[in-house]
Amino acid sequence: MTQAAAADAAPALPASGSSFYLGMRILPKAKRDAMYAIYAFCRAVDDIADDGGPRPARREQLARWRDDIEALYRGEARPTTAALAPHVRTFRLGRDGFLDMIDGMEMDAQADIQAPDWETLDLYCDRVASSVGRLSGRVFGLKDRDADELAHHLGRALQLTNILRDLDEDAAIGRLYLPAEALQRAGMKDLSPAAVLAHPGLEAACQEVIARAREHYSEADRVMRGQPRGAVRAPRLMEAAYRSVLDRLERRGFAPPRSRVRTAKLPLVLALLRHAFA
Repeated sequence: MTQAAAADAAPALPASGSSFYLGMRILPKAKRDAMYAIYAFCRAVDDIADDGGPRPARREQLARWRDDIEALYRGEARPTTAALAPHVRTFRLGRDGFLDMIDGMEMDAQADIQAPDWETLDLYCDRVASSVGRLSGRVFGLKDRDADELAHHLGRALQLTNILRDLDEDAAIGRLYLPAEALQRAGMKDLSPAAVLAHPGLEAACQEVIARAREHYSEADRVMRGQPRGAVRAPRLMEAAYRSVLDRLERRGFAPPRSRVRTAKLPLVLALLRHAFA
């Protein structure tokens, strides 16, 4: 398959055991289908950023996706966006949510991110995670302002958790998303991925990121407490799954060797039952 064909191919649905899949399964069919279409879009552009060939080819494929999204909002649904078209109309999905996600993927496609400053990391989290939340909030039925505020905090919380979980996997492909300020406060001068992951100050730097993630989880909780319970069942399940990962990462610590931390199935099932039938 050519790179262009691969970019246009529809990706698979989320894995049946994943927290995303379980969170979406509790939605009514129309909302579930919308979320799967959004997920498929995100997977497609993420695959380009991570494994779309040489960097010029990745940028070209992302530019094509950007053009397809713009065309969709002019009323022209192309093969790549046909699955999104009915949900854009039904749930009033904003164009910027899709374009922001593409911009985030372009940050990865342009160059391997290594030790960005906090401002750049926050922008990255907004583009690759909170952008999805801004789209999802409309599907869940939240008002625009509430959807955007929840997306701001929960998207950042989930992405920072991902960053902490995936340190070794990211370093293997030359990426390091931990913020430079935290690394420097922990006594690091060489901010290359291999040097950072072997440094004794890694624990302190990660604790700073954990604290920031927990602030965002707390703010997301505050927003969700003010919403109808039915509208926040899915994001509450996602939050429960990722908080569990963050808790286990903190208990494990960050000194090598670091065992892989995955979503614990029992807490996830209990959260599913609680939020599905509350």
